[in-house]
Amino acid sequence: MSKSIFEHSSPGCKGVGLPPRDTDIPLDKIIPQKYHRQSAARLPEVSKLDVMRHYIELSHKNHFIEKGLYPLGSCTMKYNPKIHEVLARHSCFTNLHPYQPESTMQGALELLYELQEDLAEISGMAAVTLQPSAGAQGEFTGIKIIEAYHKAKGNTHKTKIIIPDSAHGTNPATCHLVGYDVVELKSDAQGRCDIAHLKELVDENTAGFMLTNPNTLGLFETHIEEIAEIMHSVDALIYMDGANMNALLGIVQPGKIGFDIIHYNVHKTLSTPHGGGGPGAGPVGVVEKLLPFLPVPMISKDADGYHLDYSHEKTSIGKVHTFYGNFAVLLRAYIYVKMLGAEGLRRVSENAIINANYLMAILKDYYHIQHLEHCMHEFVADGTRQKKANGVSTLDIAKRILDKGFHAPTVYFPLIIPEAMMIEPTETESLASLDAFATAMIEIAQEAKENPDLLHGAPYTTPVRRVDDVRAVKQLDPIFKIEE
Repeated sequence: MSKSIFEHSSPGCKGVGLPPRDTDIPLDKIIPQKYHRQSAARLPEVSKLDVMRHYIELSHKNHFIEKGLYPLGSCTMKYNPKIHEVLARHSCFTNLHPYQPESTMQGALELLYELQEDLAEISGMAAVTLQPSAGAQGEFTGIKIIEAYHKAKGNTHKTKIIIPDSAHGTNPATCHLVGYDVVELKSDAQGRCDIAHLKELVDENTAGFMLTNPNTLGLFETHIEEIAEIMHSVDALIYMDGANMNALLGIVQPGKIGFDIIHYNVHKTLSTPHGGGGPGAGPVGVVEKLLPFLPVPMISKDADGYHLDYSHEKTSIGKVHTFYGNFAVLLRAYIYVKMLGAEGLRRVSENAIINANYLMAILKDYYHIQHLEHCMHEFVADGTRQKKANGVSTLDIAKRILDKGFHAPTVYFPLIIPEAMMIEPTETESLASLDAFATAMIEIAQEAKENPDLLHGAPYTTPVRRVDDVRAVKQLDPIFKIEE
């Protein structure tokens, strides 16, 4: 086990030396006595080099994309170009302040304006707001726009939104948060929306339909135009959860096939930092009839330059984020789009699709895969074969993957697949990397047959072994206590 930073401490050791105070003013005049410490701060005394070595050692105990493949289905954990970080940290961006006059930040506004336009073009929507700070907040923004649309038309009877049983959990949560009732739609035998069931559910009280496309099984919903026709026949709107938009770049424009609203997860699709709870950004695109309801401000352009546009404030749903969105994340997305261009973005999706299908073709002989047709950017295998034959669960398989040097895939989701393993290799992985992961999965399948107890005890090589989940919930004793 690694030492704590306090265990590296040695009296008199310093990382940084502070100069003497350059004023004769008594400290009490600067900081009132009541705020003075009564005892010295408990800080480690460590050299700068030892501090660096300590935290670098700790960082390598975690898993990160530069360390190994991260096949986390529906999360798109791919390599992020470091040029993004260099440019996002440039002082011309970091020194900006949101209260500056428009005339002094024309470059930043131009950047945001162009990103709005590019995202609208990629999705086939009329316009895009950059304000939402995450995919879930993008969902919230989109459903608020649906609510505003119906309110403006006097559709007070619109009380429900339909969601497939394969949906992300944020979808029903978002709808409830806005105040809608959620109605679950069954998947058909092919893993897609059951159109017959949808027709039974849709009525005059339907406000909208939330659909992830490709869905969480990695399958493209092939009946979008028919679904849109069904929804629009009762003046309901169709919303696309764009969490999997990285499978469609340059291939499909959702706004051209019937969707009215879409959100992007640009912190996934357009390769900006992802993980650890943020930061994120969830731009939302809408068709023409929904433009009045977009959050304010939008970024507009005229002969005098770029502006924060509040002209539709009376019809807008208002602001959904402080100021104008997560600027540094949007900047990274802008760089990604401009570096790749239309042809490069299409190659992103094509490579993501090829990589997923390659892995699925290898693993289908070792793990059960319910939907074996060609997938998009991800596929769902499962551990039912191993569980039935040898009592090895998907959790056992996931823990053993850690011993092989890879992050585990998303497990037990989507809920409609027992013992699910949702595998998304992403487009940034090489053939050698995919082969190494496939080899590890094949080895685990063999271990499940020959030595299932090995998997029950995994992982063995991680800093923290498998925890007792039930005990962890019930017994909340701290691992250590820090002295005052």
